[in-house]
Amino acid sequence: MTASDHKTVRLLAPEDVEAALDLSISAGWNQTAADWKMLLRLAPGGCFGIEDGGAVRATATLLSFGRELGWVGMVLTDPGYRRRGFARTLLEHVLRTADERGMACLKLDATDQGEELYRGFGFCPEQPVERWWRHGEAGAGSPDAVAHLPAGFDKLDLEAFGVDRSELLSALAERSRIVAVDEGFALLRDGVRAFYAGPVVARNVEAARALVEACIRGAGVRGCFWDLPPDNRAAIELARELGFEPRRKLMRMARGTARRGRDELVFGIAGFELG
Repeated sequence: MTASDHKTVRLLAPEDVEAALDLSISAGWNQTAADWKMLLRLAPGGCFGIEDGGAVRATATLLSFGRELGWVGMVLTDPGYRRRGFARTLLEHVLRTADERGMACLKLDATDQGEELYRGFGFCPEQPVERWWRHGEAGAGSPDAVAHLPAGFDKLDLEAFGVDRSELLSALAERSRIVAVDEGFALLRDGVRAFYAGPVVARNVEAARALVEACIRGAGVRGCFWDLPPDNRAAIELARELGFEPRRKLMRMARGTARRGRDELVFGIAGFELG
């Protein structure tokens, strides 16, 4: 039986992290083993894979924000196993799982290659999401990090994102540098290729500038990725002002009951796989 004939979906387990990480690295993505472990911890019943030849060859994840919203991510296939229906099989499984759980809305950030597939499953474009990059600087120093997420962060983020994701933010904060000002907060975490600034949530551009400048200092010589919603024009202008350059564009897509927060408060997403 060939790999194209046998596509049994199973849940990922901690021992699959190394194989899953190999898939994301081969795709040129920035996720680390810690990112995969966090997904397994937050969504133990939502991390799926297809195995062949004793190794995981394709993955997809479903992160739940209650029954209001599910986020699809980490749709990856081993280059040697592409065009065999692995991604389609996994997506069908993810959608069945979401429907069984009564999720009102599903979202994802689609690459150009994946957008046609997702349209076929009823996903519609919502808005682009752009990845920006800034080179590192020697001796940049450390951000003015705080030990805990600031009081009221969950209310601000709920207003910005549209649903409660405090559990996710708390998990990210455990392994991130937390930057906070009176009108917002940001998280800075390490990645395979560079640091990642996100989410960045702020009530005004002055607060966002202070947060991102702190992230730049924290990234040091490794440089920093920053993923922005272009609907927030102030974020795009700030990125240019601070020396970031656009690198790639994805399309945020949605399926089901529309669910959006306030884009003008979102100066950086949490990640393509997280929302």
